[in-house]
Amino acid sequence: MPKKTVSSQGLEPTGQIVGYARVSSPEQNLDRQTSRLTDAGAQKLFTDTVSGSTRDRPGLDAALEYLRANDTLLVVSMDRLARSLVDLHTLVDELSTHGITVTFLQEGQSYSANPSPTGKLLLGMLGAVAEFERSIIRERQAEGIARAKARGVYKGRKPVPDEKIEQARQLISQGVPKARVARDLGISRSSLYKHLEQ
Repeated sequence: MPKKTVSSQGLEPTGQIVGYARVSSPEQNLDRQTSRLTDAGAQKLFTDTVSGSTRDRPGLDAALEYLRANDTLLVVSMDRLARSLVDLHTLVDELSTHGITVTFLQEGQSYSANPSPTGKLLLGMLGAVAEFERSIIRERQAEGIARAKARGVYKGRKPVPDEKIEQARQLISQGVPKARVARDLGISRSSLYKHLEQ
């Protein structure tokens, strides 16, 4: 659940289409998602480069802070927005309660205030399918790593160069947020935190 909640009290509706995109690591590219969102009419974009399993998603928090009643939150697919089926329902319910429509391009679904029973059913079914697919992918990745280790060919992640860690320390000492430092230097946040603690 995001730290900040959406509030529409005392605010004029803007009716904007706001896009949200997320990839799990710096090695992945946001361009495909952001292009699709822009093509679908998104007027403002928020992005995250974080694992879907983490609660710390500054881009999503910023999007939730920005959204107002009568806006539409546009996301390429359900698994880009939510960490789990519970998270998906919570986010969609919270947004729709405040008069914000949530639209998923890949699933071709939109959710707003007072959804029909069929809409609620579809949200649950599609969210469950997305969650199941993610668990299958994780299982396959774990099996592939195990096989690679057994053959002695698994090398793990590339080590972060000392120069990047030193550069990160300097930027952080200047007040740059750690999340931004990690993103700008192409380092995962978990790796950055681990090296900073050493």
